[in-house]
Amino acid sequence: MRTKRELQSAIRGTGRAVLVINARSRRGRRLYSTARSMLEEAGLEFAQVFPVTEPDRLSDLFEDVLALDPDLVVVGGGDGTVAEAVGHLAHRDIALGILPLGTTNNFARSLELPVDLKGAVGVLRDGKVADVDVGHVEAEPPASDGAAHHDGGHIFANMVSIGLSVHVAEQVPHDLKRVIGRGAYAVTAARLLPRHEAFRATITIDGETHEMATHQLNVANGAHHSGQRIARDASPDDRLLAVYRLGDRHRLRLASATARHVLTGQWRSLNEDAFLTTDHVRIATDPPLNVDVDGEVRGRTPVSVRLLGNALRVIVPGSFHDT
Repeated sequence: MRTKRELQSAIRGTGRAVLVINARSRRGRRLYSTARSMLEEAGLEFAQVFPVTEPDRLSDLFEDVLALDPDLVVVGGGDGTVAEAVGHLAHRDIALGILPLGTTNNFARSLELPVDLKGAVGVLRDGKVADVDVGHVEAEPPASDGAAHHDGGHIFANMVSIGLSVHVAEQVPHDLKRVIGRGAYAVTAARLLPRHEAFRATITIDGETHEMATHQLNVANGAHHSGQRIARDASPDDRLLAVYRLGDRHRLRLASATARHVLTGQWRSLNEDAFLTTDHVRIATDPPLNVDVDGEVRGRTPVSVRLLGNALRVIVPGSFHDT
């Protein structure tokens, strides 16, 4: 594994770069040609370009990307595309560059990247290589014969979610996302909330158990949820997972807690009682519920989530605090 400085020098020199753009993300289709032109104008050259028109084939595509032995993989798309890239690039001597072309761009925001195309291209040209944390989640869904099984787990970049947001992600209309962006999630949540049932969660950290009732429980590696900062000191480079709920068993309190999250997240601290911080957490729920991992359902509770510190190499602004 090269040092960050050595990898950065390779990228700036004769290193091999590959570009992957999801042409079906919210802005990817509209900005594909513009992005190619801006990257070229910035002097960024790519050994191969992969325009993604079938997101279901992303995993196979990244196998082809890795076969090229690149030093840099630039990914243009939303959180789902970035999450797929993270799963393939973690623990590799390859830097990930991001062009935020999605609806919420949570992980890009957590890396302090500009969400405008010009700014993001500027970071790719002038930024630095940093090592940041990712998470690993392992669900234990019941098999068809009733016996428990393990699927080996999944690496994630930003968030593991249980509760209302899972239903929202499954049911938010893609056309509405395309028209009003992040607001589509709020509209869908308002529609689903009156029928959503609270659940009980048992959270185990270092042998200590916490029990709570809620409609929404999150485990964050990144610093943003639904495009908003969760706490001023949260970072994907802090060696911490942040576990927090939104509201309790009362539906109206979920709405008010979500509003507080949106309005005050940038001033809150992970030291507050609202958060449990750890590098490993186990969560069981009553009843068992689906688990959303960076926008994809990856099994059901109970679930184990642990931190993988400094497991991902990324291109970030020079101002990003890299530990």
